[in-house]
Amino acid sequence: MNLNDDDIKYSDAPPDIEAALDRSIVIPDFLPPPEKLVMRREKQKVTIMLDKRTISFFKRAAKENGVKYQTMINNLLDSYAQHFS
Repeated sequence: MNLNDDDIKYSDAPPDIEAALDRSIVIPDFLPPPEKLVMRREKQKVTIMLDKRTISFFKRAAKENGVKYQTMINNLLDSYAQHFS
């Protein structure tokens, strides 16, 4: 079952949770989905150590989208850098 914002009634929450939600700050998700991480750009070769599960995720997503996993990782990092520049 999929819920949307209209289905959720925060007034039913215990008072401490409701108060916390009233004070909370929502940060929008600025990261693109894997299929948007496929653009070509000038590259510089580097060596980096990444977690096995991270590499597995990107290899799987790259295969599904017909691109190189390194390109997807690069585009994700570039999106992050642009957002905070």
